[in-house]
Amino acid sequence: MRNTIDEKCLRARDGTPGKIRSRRGRPLNAGQKARLAEIDRLYKGKIAEREIFLKQQLDKALAAQNADEFEKIKRQMIDEKARIEEEREAEKEKARKA
Repeated sequence: MRNTIDEKCLRARDGTPGKIRSRRGRPLNAGQKARLAEIDRLYKGKIAEREIFLKQQLDKALAAQNADEFEKIKRQMIDEKARIEEEREAEKEKARKA
């Protein structure tokens, strides 16, 4: 599992390597850790799904030599990925507080 910057910072402050703490300083319980992992899997899938669809659209725009449509879709990919990542972080924050 890849560590996020927040986890690294929390571990550094805590001084105990490998021990993940919530933003309030409490250690996360097993249920919270499992929920965070499930959220990451779910949202990773959502991002991949959108990227596959939008890459197909990019290929169509490229084949049609439509530069405007190509740029529009590229911007949409960036925006949608950012939106999904924001949703993921909000969901993870709920899990941390539970």
